[in-house]
Amino acid sequence: MAVSPEQYASINLPHAQTVLGRIERSLVALSGGNPVPPSLAESLDCLDRLLRPYFDDPPEEEAVSVADSAAREARRLVERIVRVGLSGDRLGQCVRNFFECLGRALDGAELSLVCGERPDSPLRT
Repeated sequence: MAVSPEQYASINLPHAQTVLGRIERSLVALSGGNPVPPSLAESLDCLDRLLRPYFDDPPEEEAVSVADSAAREARRLVERIVRVGLSGDRLGQCVRNFFECLGRALDGAELSLVCGERPDSPLRT
């Protein structure tokens, strides 16, 4: 898949792994400190397996491929989050940031709102 230089420059797989941890912590907090529902845990585990190997960003072709796979699974995660009824401003901010790390800022801006980010959040630019 051909990507623009700007999109490739926006891909940051190591930071996506960091943000994934923030998403998981937000989900645990929104679940009252209980383990996240199994459907969410499944998506979180899949994303962790995709991103864990990357302490540095790989070459473009590999980075784009991993980012594509992670974006598909992250969309499933968002669908599952909505289905179980969890939402919050911080969770939405993390979802937006996660998609930004995958070079998909527009997707993140949209999906963060369905996860509870306030439209007037000062972090939305």
